[in-house]
Amino acid sequence: MKRLAAIGLFLLGLGCAGMFSGTVIADITTSTSATTTTGTTAAPTTTAPTTTAATTTAVTTTARPPGPPPTIPAGVRVAGVKVGGLTPAAAVQAVQTAYSRPLAIVVDRSKLVLEPRLFSSAYVSTAVAKARIAEPRSNVKLVVAIRGANVRSWVARVTKRFSRQSVDATLAFKGERPVIHGDRPGRSLNAKKLTQRIVAELASNSRLPVRVHTVKVAPTVSADAFAHVITINRSTNRLTLYDDGKLYRTFPVATGQAIYPTPRGTFHIVVKYRNPWWYPPTSSSWAQGLKPVPPGPSNPLGTRWMGISAPGVGIHGTDAPASIGYSASHGCVRMQVPDAEWLFDHVDIGTTVHIV
Repeated sequence: MKRLAAIGLFLLGLGCAGMFSGTVIADITTSTSATTTTGTTAAPTTTAPTTTAATTTAVTTTARPPGPPPTIPAGVRVAGVKVGGLTPAAAVQAVQTAYSRPLAIVVDRSKLVLEPRLFSSAYVSTAVAKARIAEPRSNVKLVVAIRGANVRSWVARVTKRFSRQSVDATLAFKGERPVIHGDRPGRSLNAKKLTQRIVAELASNSRLPVRVHTVKVAPTVSADAFAHVITINRSTNRLTLYDDGKLYRTFPVATGQAIYPTPRGTFHIVVKYRNPWWYPPTSSSWAQGLKPVPPGPSNPLGTRWMGISAPGVGIHGTDAPASIGYSASHGCVRMQVPDAEWLFDHVDIGTTVHIV
């Protein structure tokens, strides 16, 4: 019995030893990827599941720091604006700011302001692009497109504002007395010259004030034209000379007969002759058969003739002084010879003659 018990213990121990050995072998086999025996006979290779860890190699790139932005060569200007050393963007801003400055227009003593953006367009970006490749200390031209219609319209409004029409002097009569309404000079502004000056300033990017002046426009008829006025009253046979609207001197005269009346109306002296010849009017029946008379004591015109704009009618001296004060002439106005000579020296061609 003891012998059997010993054998049983031996077999139990052997079994336990085998189980322990299997566990150790299994651990060794799992931890080993493969075992290769080099010899005459190759032993079987046992391959067990293998866990492989993937390795990633990171490539590091070192970035260079950004360099400074490109700038315009030193000393370069665009239409006079300094842009040297600036970036293109800064240069564009500088030129646009300079071009946007208002342009002052001075008319006489009045100052007006013109906004360039409303009358022109400047190609700033193109000019700055040229400036980037320009020679140092050079000046790049700025191309400007002028809106001509806008400029002309603005100038027309300014011209209308500062221009003034001249007013001619006029002559009226209150009874026989002349009433003179004085003249007034006008003002004119040269629109063409102002337009040219504005276009030149905008195109050159200059903002120096444009100064222009109106010019005086004289009236066509001044008050001097009525400095002397003659009035003739046929009913009283009186001739009166007015100086600047004031009575200067009165003379007795002879006017036309009823059959040959002195014409009524307002006329002007058109000719003046010293020592005239008298020629008989061919259209008048009373002068038929008469011959011309040279200057001298028997001349019907005396020594002076002042012809007026009424055909064939004039103011003159006479060789018949007894007719003065009467309606005795053939339409002309007769004066005593000394009176005619005095009047001749005090009136000019163009003097108004008003006959009532």
